[in-house]
Amino acid sequence: MTPLTLRRINDLVYSVETAQGEHVGNLKWIQGRWKFKAIGYDPAGDVIPGGGPLTHQHNMVFDTLDAAEVNARLGGR
Repeated sequence: MTPLTLRRINDLVYSVETAQGEHVGNLKWIQGRWKFKAIGYDPAGDVIPGGGPLTHQHNMVFDTLDAAEVNARLGGR
C-alpha cells in the first residue's frame, strides 16, 4: 500500500486517503478514541461501508491522531 494521508473533514472526522487520493476510510472520534472506518466503492461508485482495501482494519482504534502511527498500523508505507 502507498503512504496514507489524513485530511480533516471536521473536528470529529478525518478522511484517510492514499497518496493518489483514493479514499479508503475515515477516522472518527467515538467515545474518546479515534476509530478507523474502512470505505470501499463498487464499480458504480456506490459506497461499501467497511469495504475496500483496508476492510480487515475496519474498527481499529487509535488513542491519538498521528499520521505515522496510522500508516504503520493500517499498512501504509
